[in-house]
Amino acid sequence: MQIGTLAPHPLDAPTPPPIGWGMTDAAARRDTAFIGHPIGLGWLTISEMFERFSYYGMQALLVLYMTGFLFKPAHVGQVWGFATFRRLLEVGGPMTPLALGSAIFGLYTSAVYITPILGGLIADRLIGRTRTVIAGAVLMALGHFLMAFEQSFLIALTCLIFGTGLFKGNISSQVGDLYGEADPRRADAFQIFLFAIQIAGIVTPLVCGTLGEVYGWHWGFGAAGVGMLIGLAAYLAGRPTFPADPKAKGADPAHASAPPLGANDWRKIAVLAALVPILAMSMVGNQQGFNVMLIWAKSAYQLSFFGHTMPVTWLLSIAGVVSAMTIAASAGFWRWWATRWAEPDELSKIILGVTLMVGGQLVLAAASTVIAATGHRVGLGWAMAFNILNCFGFANMLPIGMALFSRAAPKGTASTVIGLYYLNNFAANLAVGWLGGFYEKMTPAAFWLMHAGIMATAVVLLILVKLTVGAHLAPAYDAPMGDAEPLPAT
Repeated sequence: MQIGTLAPHPLDAPTPPPIGWGMTDAAARRDTAFIGHPIGLGWLTISEMFERFSYYGMQALLVLYMTGFLFKPAHVGQVWGFATFRRLLEVGGPMTPLALGSAIFGLYTSAVYITPILGGLIADRLIGRTRTVIAGAVLMALGHFLMAFEQSFLIALTCLIFGTGLFKGNISSQVGDLYGEADPRRADAFQIFLFAIQIAGIVTPLVCGTLGEVYGWHWGFGAAGVGMLIGLAAYLAGRPTFPADPKAKGADPAHASAPPLGANDWRKIAVLAALVPILAMSMVGNQQGFNVMLIWAKSAYQLSFFGHTMPVTWLLSIAGVVSAMTIAASAGFWRWWATRWAEPDELSKIILGVTLMVGGQLVLAAASTVIAATGHRVGLGWAMAFNILNCFGFANMLPIGMALFSRAAPKGTASTVIGLYYLNNFAANLAVGWLGGFYEKMTPAAFWLMHAGIMATAVVLLILVKLTVGAHLAPAYDAPMGDAEPLPAT
């Protein structure tokens, strides 16, 4: 894959208007140097892939590191401020090392989906997206390297949380800014973007996981830090190919390049905010795959082959491979579709995706029913059926949702609105933890049917959104957004 380079581009140098900020769709569509997409997509994708490599490396090792090393009496006393932090977590009573580690893991993985809103505000109002992304990458690399020292554990987590917030939403909004408002390649671009994330998820356990568990925890965290530096280097190398930042509103109010938000803009933001809990409902089945599903799978699937038992965590690697393949297949399918018929809008694709994910939950319920009836484990064919349905659905839900928010965001709010989008991950993760508490109180079939019901409810709500305001929020691609009618007042 050849990305190419251009001349250095200082942040403050005069630049043409970014796509979506005055550049016509015709001009935008002439840039097809990266597999039919703008060259900047290649650099942004590489940057995101290595950022996710570093994040997944940290995520894979964190609980193992805390429970297997850091919380040992010889080490935990060395962590700056940990005694006070622990007292805050244990207000309801003392926690075992495993419970304490799970609580910290939950706080960390939830917080990284809250801080993108702050990162979006900083980018949109103060220093611009490019500087914000660079600052986030530096903070994340620093956080990974600080994990090499027991004393700086809490400082490292803080750097990682805020670094992710600065980086994540803003680089995603830059992907959206590569395209004109009526350019149907936007959704395809976010699928390519997500495909790179899946590749990172497959590779990370083989690199960071092996280094951390076999050679020492700090080697694994160090590898994550190196990955983040590679991502930063790719971002800096590709910076000349990115759309110019809209002028931050706080920097020069008299010459802000974005118009003030009107009543229709605020209504559009309100609709997007209302979509967040619906999208969170759509995600509970997928996110449960990292929690209770592993406990269920350990006793549900036939994992022994030729006298050896496959680690249940390998199912996540299998899911990662299937996810990468289905994202590529889905992007290819919609490209083929667009050569023959009009491309569906984002809401239609999301509805299709969530419907497929409901089918995945029904597969798990059916497998649980077979197990209850026969008393025997089921084969991994059931796991593959679930993964195919869930991953095809995921490919048409998560990246398409990001494309929808990027496309519908009023000018001057893209980074903040993308940060708003990530709240659905925050809410979904919280819901998954709460729903997991019902596992021991229900039959497995009922547990998975409960998830299917929640997600089916989300499908109904999404259809209602499409029927009421869909044409205004995400008009068909033969009707440019600039020609769409205003959202009805409510």
